Amino acid sequence: MKVTIVDYSSGNISSVVNSFKEVAQNKAKIEITSDLEKIKASDKIVLPGQGSFKSCVDALNKISGLNDALNEFVTVNKKPLLGICVGLQMFADVGYEETETKGLGWISGKVSKIDNQNGKYKLPHIGWNQINILKDSKIFKQVENNSHMYFVHSYEFVPTDKTVISATTNYSTKVVCSVEKENLFGTQFHPEKSDKTGLKIINNFINL
Repeated sequence: MKVTIVDYSSGNISSVVNSFKEVAQNKAKIEITSDLEKIKASDKIVLPGQGSFKSCVDALNKISGLNDALNEFVTVNKKPLLGICVGLQMFADVGYEETETKGLGWISGKVSKIDNQNGKYKLPHIGWNQINILKDSKIFKQVENNSHMYFVHSYEFVPTDKTVISATTNYSTKVVCSVEKENLFGTQFHPEKSDKTGLKIINNFINL
């Protein structure tokens, strides 16, 4: 089985790569590439993302044909894709970080700034926070409710259809921190920085 981590120059993805390699060992071949043919031939894709919504969307758009290849993978071939942090946020129709920016439109919704209640809550939201698992998501198999995950973000994905939300975390309000819709999985937190529980989530994705 081939799991591809999409490399589109969106920040340092070494911890994502290392975590997937650690978990995969003999189960899957992990490849880091922006090569369209390799991406299309993958069994599963990981879409990381660091920085702003706009910078990540711009970086994806800079690689000719990448958007189409990802679209085909997700919507036509219905193969599993895991979005991490801004990788998840880009599933939305639109994001409002820096300026209004069109997302990939895979899950209807928007990405907007966390309501920090006039400065009562610090942004970015950085550090460990508990997650409240709302539905029996495939990537949460044998993951305990209220597990702690590692976050770094100021914006949140607000899906139109609330049934896609698989977990929330409390930070000022209930912030969406994980979604699942058919073959699409996304985490706002960083599983690759979330210790053994994060590795369990990565393992569950590889084992899908």
